[in-house]
Amino acid sequence: MRTIKINYLIIAIIAINTLAACKKSFVDLTPQGQFLSEFYYKDKDQAFAALVAVYDPLRKNSGGFENMLALMNSGSDDHYAGGGGATDGTQLQAFSNYTMTSNLMAASYWNDPYQGIARANLLLQKLPKTVMDETLKARFAGEAKALRAHYYFNLVRMFKNVPLILEPLTNDNMFNVDQAKPEDVYAQIEKDLTEAITVLPATINVATDGGRLTKGAAEAILGKVYLYEKKNTQAAQQLADVNGATPGGTSAYGYKLLTNFSDLWVPSNKFNSESIFEETHSAAGNSDWSFWGAGNDEGNTANVMVGPRSYEKIDASAPDLPSGWSFMVFTQDFYNFIKNDPRKDATLLDLNALQTAGKAKYIAGYMNTGYFLNKFLPRKVDVSKGGGASELNYRQNTYYIRLADTYLMEAEALGATGARAQALLDAVRARVGLPSVPVTLDAIKTERRAELAGEGHRWFDLVRWGDAPTVLAGRGFKKGTHEIFPIPFRETQGTKIQQNPNYQ
Repeated sequence: MRTIKINYLIIAIIAINTLAACKKSFVDLTPQGQFLSEFYYKDKDQAFAALVAVYDPLRKNSGGFENMLALMNSGSDDHYAGGGGATDGTQLQAFSNYTMTSNLMAASYWNDPYQGIARANLLLQKLPKTVMDETLKARFAGEAKALRAHYYFNLVRMFKNVPLILEPLTNDNMFNVDQAKPEDVYAQIEKDLTEAITVLPATINVATDGGRLTKGAAEAILGKVYLYEKKNTQAAQQLADVNGATPGGTSAYGYKLLTNFSDLWVPSNKFNSESIFEETHSAAGNSDWSFWGAGNDEGNTANVMVGPRSYEKIDASAPDLPSGWSFMVFTQDFYNFIKNDPRKDATLLDLNALQTAGKAKYIAGYMNTGYFLNKFLPRKVDVSKGGGASELNYRQNTYYIRLADTYLMEAEALGATGARAQALLDAVRARVGLPSVPVTLDAIKTERRAELAGEGHRWFDLVRWGDAPTVLAGRGFKKGTHEIFPIPFRETQGTKIQQNPNYQ
């Protein structure tokens, strides 16, 4: 198949018992088999299994080598791609120096969201005839719509000109799908999220449902979508619902900034009060090297990617790190920016300083600066004990959206002015002991860079602000081309999909 790589007639289904019977967390359920769609979706358990399959592509935020964190960090001014050499992770290197072509663009960044969309479309088509409680059915539909919206949001932000597919395709029309206008894609994203908000629960039991979407998560995604569309009034209203009446306090959804910034990066601290939309991983992953490159990687591969090569702890005061692959190293410019910020140590580990002090040693990778991404840098205690390859199955979750992010997005949507915007900015800074500064757009930009460093947001921020051509000029960014990615080459072969302008 040369186009969107999904079989719309067969869907990967998660083989499960009911949650009460298996006593497993929602995020511990793993793919076990396939079923023909015409024989499935008959009851609640089968519909739930199909819903878990819709969630499954979320793991690629940090899972697998071709993950969103690695790609988006590599193209920002805060990171180099790193790795073992100039050809290690070809697509990461190409994005880092803006030499990306359609042949180098990894197909998974296109295919993975469309896989989730296809599963959502099929579930939404089958749900009306499923025999189950109607309220629960509405919730399942809401989750599927919100996930579909999330997948389309990533696609339209990255590629701009994408097909808008809302029903299962057949073999007859699979190669005849046109690209939609970006505004039509955004309109559908808004519609899906607006409908989802009305049926999703305000809170969930994280012991059994941790990782599932809530009303607050859907509102946060919608607020972010509005901000990207420059619909600032709607964005501010939506994000205010998420953030609550008193910045720094507990919102109606139970969201609250963690007291300690560093606690955000403790692998066991999943689904904490600051988490709104979280990618989930389990310590029980069975992914091994036979999965590599097949899109089935289960664990947080970003963890091993950011680790130093051939690391050796010499002094007891040095961190006990497993060796890694040296990707996503911070730039010297970012170090100069963050070095006096209270968030530095939780964000960045200076291995050159440790090596100079004789406390540790490592082998420098490509474009090495010595500054490693500490938010996702694992310790040996975090190494997976599951049945798969330990380096491919780290259990740390990552955040798609967290409360500090929504605070800063709302402050921006408010025009970076007024008492509410000031309070939102102050709350993020006060959490790490920083004093108030006058709220301005520049102050919010600075705060987002410091607060959200290494979490995959920086490149998108620079593009939507219009700052990328200036900030990334030294890396090769060209205005009018590099605001979007090339569509993977094979998606344009034998289909109606046209390549994005200025790409081959």
